[in-house]
Amino acid sequence: MSRAPAGKPLRAPWAGPLGLYHPDTSPLHRAPAGVKLAGLAVAGVVIAVVHGPVSGLVALGVAVVLQVVSRVPWHRAASGVRPVLLTALVVGGYQWWARGGATAVEVVADLLALVMLAAVVTATTRADRLLDVLARLVRPLRHVGLPPETFALAVALLLRTIPVLAQTTHESWDAARARGLDRDPRALLVPAAVRMVGHARSTGDALAARGIGED
Repeated sequence: MSRAPAGKPLRAPWAGPLGLYHPDTSPLHRAPAGVKLAGLAVAGVVIAVVHGPVSGLVALGVAVVLQVVSRVPWHRAASGVRPVLLTALVVGGYQWWARGGATAVEVVADLLALVMLAAVVTATTRADRLLDVLARLVRPLRHVGLPPETFALAVALLLRTIPVLAQTTHESWDAARARGLDRDPRALLVPAAVRMVGHARSTGDALAARGIGED
């Protein structure tokens, strides 16, 4: 087990707002974040340009191989794919009805391959490194008055808001169900909206207190 140097406290890596990062020493974990993001972008272009069920299945096979190489547990990988399974089945069913089985296989395989590849990238890359790459990519925006650090901070705040929104919605639904109002949309939407506005105001106050965003 590795130890921190003398006089320096241990610092756990930021797992990211969605908790997708899985620490390991696989080749994909050691690869630079910029290379992985570039590879993901290239894969997205190739999947979009090349058509046919064979290409879709090959892309899905590559995604599965990379998942194995990353040594990320399958239940962690499934957490990133599971939300799109229903969408993939619905889209695939429609494509099967409208354009045939070959197109349905291609669309479903392409969608699952893209999601799996993105899940591998987020599972093998710390979120702070991803944001650092993003800040470097948007450096040209500095010439139009947008500091790249501010842009990266906005993305980080957006990502951190996703689990807060999910938890707030779930808690509001539980409260509405406890009062027998689970079928009333207002009993869910109004409390959730009020709490999210409160979260946004408290976040803004915290940023203002630190002088972030001031000229």
